Amino acid sequence: MASKSTEYYRTHPKAKEKKKEYDKEFNKKKEQVEKRVELKRENREHDKKYGKESRKGKDLSHTSKGLVYKKSSTNRGSKSDTAGDRRARGGKKKK
Repeated sequence: MASKSTEYYRTHPKAKEKKKEYDKEFNKKKEQVEKRVELKRENREHDKKYGKESRKGKDLSHTSKGLVYKKSSTNRGSKSDTAGDRRARGGKKKK
């Protein structure tokens, strides 16, 4: 079953193209390139030490504790790992 956003972009080609252009520009930013380089380096070092199979189904995540391996699905849905994540989503909910 596809997510809501996947279904939206499948049925709205103009929006899909706009998002593709935005993502292209975003991923060109120096901070994003450095972030990917850091993750690749860590993955390479981990693979040398433990083998590629040891991280199967896991992603390296930037958390407040540093770099941590998490299940891919958990990492992509993470909303509270770092202060930046919380700020981007409007901070803590008030009671």
